[in-house]
Amino acid sequence: QVQLVESGGGLVQAGGSLRLSCTASGSIFPLNAMGWYRQAPGNQRELVAQVAISGRTTYADSVKGRFTISRDNAKNTVYLQMNSLKAEDTGVYYCRLRSSDVEPYDYDRWGQGTQVTVSS
Repeated sequence: QVQLVESGGGLVQAGGSLRLSCTASGSIFPLNAMGWYRQAPGNQRELVAQVAISGRTTYADSVKGRFTISRDNAKNTVYLQMNSLKAEDTGVYYCRLRSSDVEPYDYDRWGQGTQVTVSS
């Protein structure tokens, strides 16, 4: 059983910072592809940032230069440091864990989501 536990969401003023964490546990490989997605009300879930098994990172254009994704392999934890937050960053942020960068996956799991609200 693979589980993801997220933390770090909350309410922050525009221009502020938050740090999200997601820790994986259970029957997982030593290295995984991990990422953060978000979903705003009325919108589809979209990729925010991801880190491949190789360590290569990818960011949505809207967060480049403001967000940083990092990973602690020993702790099976991925972080998302969010700086210079804007009202449009508001949404539910979901962590995603995959056994590999491309299909087929041995597992593909989502966290329960954590709310991020940025007041303008």
